[in-house]
Amino acid sequence: MPTEQIVRRKLSTEVYERLRAMITSGQVRPGDQMPSERELMERFGVGRPAIREAMQALEKSGLLAIQHGERARVTEPTPRSLFGQLDDAAQIMLSTSPGALGHLKEARIFFERGIARRAAETATPADVAALGELIEAQRRALGEADAFIAADMRFHVRIAAIPGNPIFEAMAEAMLGWLKEYHTEMLIWTGKERFTLAEHERILEAIAARDAEAAERAMVEHLERSAALYVHQGVEAVSAPSTRTTA
Repeated sequence: MPTEQIVRRKLSTEVYERLRAMITSGQVRPGDQMPSERELMERFGVGRPAIREAMQALEKSGLLAIQHGERARVTEPTPRSLFGQLDDAAQIMLSTSPGALGHLKEARIFFERGIARRAAETATPADVAALGELIEAQRRALGEADAFIAADMRFHVRIAAIPGNPIFEAMAEAMLGWLKEYHTEMLIWTGKERFTLAEHERILEAIAARDAEAAERAMVEHLERSAALYVHQGVEAVSAPSTRTTA
């Protein structure tokens, strides 16, 4: 008969599980303060280090917000905070795993082509106007790399917001944030950023016309062209200069 050793868990792990159960069961709700450290020490019969370690783990999980001098407070989970918790792990993966950057770029194209279709089906006049304003913001930022790229990212996130699903918007924002570290700004001094403006205008025209097929096609062409801009430091993009554009 195989042995099944019972492993004694750390006290802080036991505390973590009990505090997490308090939150997930609704015993304490988003916005509520958690009991004080002293109360929890008495309640669970453990020392302060176990309580603090468990609370810090809950903060890292996005369930608690801890500020110096105040009691920990239960947070309101959102899609943005959920994806935000993956930022560090995503950057480690991208920097250490061969091929991860290429996989992320491929995933982004797969995701945004569907978003473009859905946006064309559901966009309101206000959505179309907002996208037009972002294109104009990019136009005003020609030659200013940081401002141009920031407006570029807002354009894509705004499209993801059109269907009204906050997970879409948060996912688009997260992927762009993970990619940004690998974005090169070689287009700014070549003047090729105007390709991006033209591509964004075609995407907007298709969305405004409620043409899902054209919106998807324009988005895919745009992202395939821009993929060469995202490279690891020290790695040169292999595409020709005429194909380089922003996000």
